[in-house]
Amino acid sequence: MSKSTSTNHPHHVKRSEIIDYQTYEDHRAEIRQKVFETKRHRRIHLGENLTFLFENHETIKYQILEIMRAEKIARESSIQEEIETYNNFLGSPGELACVLLIEIEAESDRKPLLESWMGLERCIYMLDESGNKIFAEHDPAQVGDRRLSAVQYLKFSLKKSPLAIGCTFGELSGEIKLSEEQKSALAEDLAATLIY
Repeated sequence: MSKSTSTNHPHHVKRSEIIDYQTYEDHRAEIRQKVFETKRHRRIHLGENLTFLFENHETIKYQILEIMRAEKIARESSIQEEIETYNNFLGSPGELACVLLIEIEAESDRKPLLESWMGLERCIYMLDESGNKIFAEHDPAQVGDRRLSAVQYLKFSLKKSPLAIGCTFGELSGEIKLSEEQKSALAEDLAATLIY
């Protein structure tokens, strides 16, 4: 992901929200429980191979805290770098961001399928309230010369709340309607990106 002045957006994580990793360790169990509840309605499965994990302010803040704990990051410049890196996953106002996990159960199938599914990243869309298909924007660096990465970071520029998520790629084609809880969660996240 390219760096930007992403911390200027109000829905992004600010330095003042990030506690040191020792203090985080003291409160980790409680924070994790809250974040897992937040993530529950932001995890969407499409078929057997595609899982979308939508990010928002709270899930990104949690990831920053987790990486600081895992790597024992205390240097101020390193903390700022992590905040900027992870904020880029959230995108700009009017964008929903997600991680797409391409899940292939058999290890022996992974390489050939990731090779044959080249172009998948251009075929993912969200259906909005007006029936428009909004195709995802992706980072070209995630796509190799011969195969996809099994983890894709995607962004959707939406003017209206999404009702469904789908794929137009060959054998992975399909569409799934969002549950009421998922619609509500993503509508809330989209609205939060537009608050100034």
